[in-house]
Amino acid sequence: MTLDTHPILQAIEADPLFGLGITLVTYRSAVSVQRRCGGLVLLNPVLVSVAVIVLILKFGGISYADYMRGGQYISLLLGPATVALALPLYDNLASIRRSARAILPSVVLGSVISSIGAMFIGRLLGASHEVVLSLGVHSATTPIAMGIAGQVGGLPSLAAAFTLLTGLAGVLLYGPVLRLIGVKDWRARGLGVGTVAHGLGTARMLQLSEAAGAYGGVAIGIGGLLTSIVVPLAIRYGIGVW
Repeated sequence: MTLDTHPILQAIEADPLFGLGITLVTYRSAVSVQRRCGGLVLLNPVLVSVAVIVLILKFGGISYADYMRGGQYISLLLGPATVALALPLYDNLASIRRSARAILPSVVLGSVISSIGAMFIGRLLGASHEVVLSLGVHSATTPIAMGIAGQVGGLPSLAAAFTLLTGLAGVLLYGPVLRLIGVKDWRARGLGVGTVAHGLGTARMLQLSEAAGAYGGVAIGIGGLLTSIVVPLAIRYGIGVW
């Protein structure tokens, strides 16, 4: 009898506490590792956690469905966590109001280019229609991206994966890119990172500057709304899709 067919192990894997437990333990361990390594960006806790959990499922012979019996409870917290970004936004409301004329066109342009550009590149490289539609929502935060993908004919699970990869790329690359183009203002940094790297990028901005986190939160809200409009319109008129 192999380990993955042992009745006791099967019972543990089927318990919702299994998926929830390994997620929390893995993430907390990843946070500790990053701190001990001086906050090394490449050891981002989300990136490390995803890699470790994938390895556990792969070599443990554990199905994704068994894992998600508990992992789904983490997913349910994505919405409240996104809404919680309203707190730093409220604290910086006066500054955001003064910058409204610069914020709106910046986020509009960034969101439109991000959605249309991703779909166009995906189609150019020969991706299927479902994959192209799932790519279009990659810069919206995960709950919004999954909802839009399901409504327009994409794959919510694939959209979540693209969204995660986009956020991780933003966390890893924002520093070199912003230094290269000379962006030093934390408000501009937060707005840019929030537009392209949604919740993961904004969470990182919050660790560095409350103002950056607040502007990132604004970008998430406006960007999510725009994505829900841009992607269906792109499908209707065939922009970047066919």
